[in-house]
Amino acid sequence: MLFKGIFQQLSVSWSAILFLFIAIIVISVLRFRIVKGWIGEKVTAAGMWLGLDGNVYRRTDDVIIPVSDGTTQIDHVLVSKYGIFVIETKNMKGWIFGSSHDEKWTQSIYGKKSQFQNPLRQNYRHVKCLTEFLDIEEGKIKPVVFFIGDCEFKTPMPSNVLNSGLIPYIKGFKQECLTEEQVSEIEGKLITLKQDKSLNREAHIDSLRRVMK
Repeated sequence: MLFKGIFQQLSVSWSAILFLFIAIIVISVLRFRIVKGWIGEKVTAAGMWLGLDGNVYRRTDDVIIPVSDGTTQIDHVLVSKYGIFVIETKNMKGWIFGSSHDEKWTQSIYGKKSQFQNPLRQNYRHVKCLTEFLDIEEGKIKPVVFFIGDCEFKTPMPSNVLNSGLIPYIKGFKQECLTEEQVSEIEGKLITLKQDKSLNREAHIDSLRRVMK
């Protein structure tokens, strides 16, 4: 009985240690992905700051918009008389496979494959939410997916999915669709969102968890 009790105690202890070890790995992976995504966003922001005239393209980063089922987060929004550019960034390496109709895309590094959400679908949700929030025609919003990192597309991609040339792509839009007054009004609404303390990254993550349950 004594040995049985000790064995049971050891079993519980090892289970607790194993659980703690797994928890540390999971937290480390999540933090790595968050930091990696954050770096990608900052690199993109720096590139736009250097390559685009801030008086023409009004940039707001990390925009969190309230929606009916929680919130949605947009990496970068550029407001200009040529339209509103909604930019989703992906900091990834390796080969990238995907198409507009696929639910999941594939990343391959040294033969190891992993899947991730189709960023076009992800950005489409951003566009719909921003369209509703701003009460503006969807055609005036230009969705862009920009991959940062040493990656190569191994399948044909739509013209708005890029791994280089983001600035020339944005500058390629020459037809004006917003007035200066509209640009200023939209920028003001986005700034107001940024100043709302309840719309922070922690609240957005909690929102995602609720949706996933």
